[in-house]
Amino acid sequence: MKYMTFGRRNGLRVSELALGTANFGTGWGHGAEQAEAVRIFEGYVEAGGNFIDTADTYQGGQSEQFLADLIKSERDHFVVASKYTLGLGQASPSYTGNSRKNMMQSVEASLKRLKTDRIDLYWAHFADGVTPIDEIMRGFDDLVRSGKILYAGLSNFPAWRIARADTMAELRGWAPLAGIQVEYSLAERSADRELLPMAEALGLGAALWSPLGGGFLTGKYRAESSDTRLSKLGMLVHSEKSGRETAILDAVLAIAAEHAVPPLQVAIAWLRHKAAASATGLVPILGPRTRAQLDGTLGALTLSLDAQQVARLDEVSAVDPGTPGRQIGASAQRISGGRAELGAPRMLPAA
Repeated sequence: MKYMTFGRRNGLRVSELALGTANFGTGWGHGAEQAEAVRIFEGYVEAGGNFIDTADTYQGGQSEQFLADLIKSERDHFVVASKYTLGLGQASPSYTGNSRKNMMQSVEASLKRLKTDRIDLYWAHFADGVTPIDEIMRGFDDLVRSGKILYAGLSNFPAWRIARADTMAELRGWAPLAGIQVEYSLAERSADRELLPMAEALGLGAALWSPLGGGFLTGKYRAESSDTRLSKLGMLVHSEKSGRETAILDAVLAIAAEHAVPPLQVAIAWLRHKAAASATGLVPILGPRTRAQLDGTLGALTLSLDAQQVARLDEVSAVDPGTPGRQIGASAQRISGGRAELGAPRMLPAA
């Protein structure tokens, strides 16, 4: 596994794939028992991974508790990220949201569950629609100055709020944002409209959750029709909700067949190509429930898509840029004559 700086504005070095641990534990009634979580973690570390993503709410706190024992022997090696906002299900509004009050009590609770003295990257999990952004950023600054967190980021926030937060921190001398976390995959590319261009422009890293589209890109939801007449004709009834989704999965399955690999590896390989072409850090977050799922996904590290295959996937998965993106794109083409410059990726050799 290769390493990169998480964005252009700090020296935080992370592996090109992060391990999401929402499935560590069974507090939600599903997930990985502790023994399986250990096997998943060991497989990820053996592959060279060092970037671990969790949250206080994952499995009712079990995810952080499981990680405490897994990271303790080599704590300084790992980049541990956690989140606050949603709380652990307490009925009181004092335990949810992005307020300074909830931030401070949440970070203390996460530190105890993780059995560590600091969190390397601390995310506000969701925009709560209530807390002013300056309250969030000043709280992050205080936590950085106290050493309880090292870097801060915003997850699932709109682009305009992130840009405002970043500018506010710069003007007031507060700890800067390290990055953003957004949903992104071949199946969900709406972040291409505002969020990823913003991250690129500001030099923010981007952690990408649900890189397999909630399992859609594995192809497992495409089932053969129970209609025997259609089956005899070799026709399939798809679980896709739109023609676009059908086209995406058709392309992924076709390219997977060309390489004789599982479809999920094509989906991750496409994201790795996007990361290599980016001037900032794009890091897919894997979320396996079993060691077998992890091993299957890690096969993407040795899969290279050619330019034609990438273009096919780009075309079928593209989203309408909307307005003003559509107008900006058209004017940019006229101004540049169709030429574009890509920044060089900041990749580091494997450890």
